Amino acid sequence: MIGVSTPPPIRVGVLFSETGVTALVERTQRRAVELALEELNTSGGVLGRPLQAVIHDPASDPRRYRQLAEDLLETDGIEVIFGCYMSSTRKAVLPVVERRGGLLFYPTLYEGFEFSPNCIYSGAAPNQNSVSLARFLMQHYGQRFYLVGSNYVFPYESNRVIRDYISSHGGKVLEERYIPLNASDEEIGQIIADIRKCDPSVIISTVVGDGTTLLYRAYRKAGFDPDKMPIGSLTTCEPEVAQMGSEAAEGHYTSAPYFQSIRSKENARFVDAYQRRFGPDQPISSCTEAAYFQVHLFARAAERAGSTAIDKIKQALPGCEFPAPQGPVRVDQENNHTYLWPRIGRVGSDGRFTIEEESSVPVKPDPYMITPEDENWGSPSARNGGAGIVRLTGSRG
Repeated sequence: MIGVSTPPPIRVGVLFSETGVTALVERTQRRAVELALEELNTSGGVLGRPLQAVIHDPASDPRRYRQLAEDLLETDGIEVIFGCYMSSTRKAVLPVVERRGGLLFYPTLYEGFEFSPNCIYSGAAPNQNSVSLARFLMQHYGQRFYLVGSNYVFPYESNRVIRDYISSHGGKVLEERYIPLNASDEEIGQIIADIRKCDPSVIISTVVGDGTTLLYRAYRKAGFDPDKMPIGSLTTCEPEVAQMGSEAAEGHYTSAPYFQSIRSKENARFVDAYQRRFGPDQPISSCTEAAYFQVHLFARAAERAGSTAIDKIKQALPGCEFPAPQGPVRVDQENNHTYLWPRIGRVGSDGRFTIEEESSVPVKPDPYMITPEDENWGSPSARNGGAGIVRLTGSRG
C-alpha cells in the first residue's frame, strides 16, 4: 500500500522578544501568534497545509531584529514574518523584508507617516488612538499638558501629533521630556519633580517597557491624584498594569482599540482560549490581540488567493474580514493599515479597564493625517455610514 504523502508545512517567521526591556508585552504577542497558528492547524491548516513557526528572540535590540530577519528570509527561505514591537525594530526589519520581497505583519500601535508595500500594519495609527486620547483628556481635565516618553522614534512622533492637536484646540504643552529605555529610579524621580513644578492638568505617557512601572509607582508615591491630574497613555495596557499593580495604575487612562474587558462572544472565546493555553492570570493587551488577528487575516488571504505567493496574498488581503475580539477588522487597500475600533479605558481598583468611550464603527486608518481631526475618531460618521462615539454608562461627562 502506497502511503499518502503529507503536504509540506507553510513556514512563517516570528520575531518577538522573550528578553530585554520590552519583553513584557512582546512575550504576549508571541503567544498570541502561537495560539492563532494552533487554531488554524486544528482546523486543517491553510490550503490543506499545516503552519509551522520559526521563532527567534531578538532581545529588544534593533540590530538583532535585522540580523534575524535576514536569517529568516535569506537563509531559511521564509517569506512571511509576524513581529516587531518598537518602531525602531520595525524600521530595522523593513529594509530586509523589502529587499527580499517578503511580507511583515506588524501588530503594534505606532506613530504613522509610513507606508511599505511589504508591511501590513494591524496596530493603531494616530487617528485611531492619539487624537481621541488628547480630545478626551482636554474635555474632562483641562488644557495644561505634560508629555513624557521613551527616547526613540515612536514617542517623539506620537507626541508631535498630540502636541499639534493640543495647541490647535486651545491647550498648552508645558514640557516634553524623554527618558532612556532602561530608565533608572533617579531619572524617573527627575521627571516627577519636574511634573510637580509644572503642575499640569494631565500627563501623557508614551513610555514603554519597564520604565512604565517605575513612572506610575513614582507618581503614586509622590502623592499625585489621578482624579485631578491623571496619566493618559497609548502604551500602558494590561501587561503593564499587572506588573505595576492596581494600586499604582488605578484612575489612569489608556487609548486603544482593544481591552481585555470587552464584552462580546468573540472576546470571551479569545480570552478563554488564551488563558487556558498560557495561564489563567495572563494579561492580554491590544498588542496581543492584534498579533492574534493578523495571523487569521493572513490565513484568510491565502485561502482567498489560493496561494501563499506574497503578491497574491497582498492582493487578497483587503477583501478579507475577520471577527476579531475588538470587532470585525479588515485591511485598507489604500495604505495597508487596518480598520480598528478605538476606545478609551480607565483602570479600576481591580486592575481592569472600564471602557469610558468607544467608537460604534470601525475607523478607517489615516496614517498620514496632517491636521488632527476633532470629529468622532477621525469622522467615522462621515466615513462609515452615520455612527460615531459612544459614551458608556458610568463614563465621565
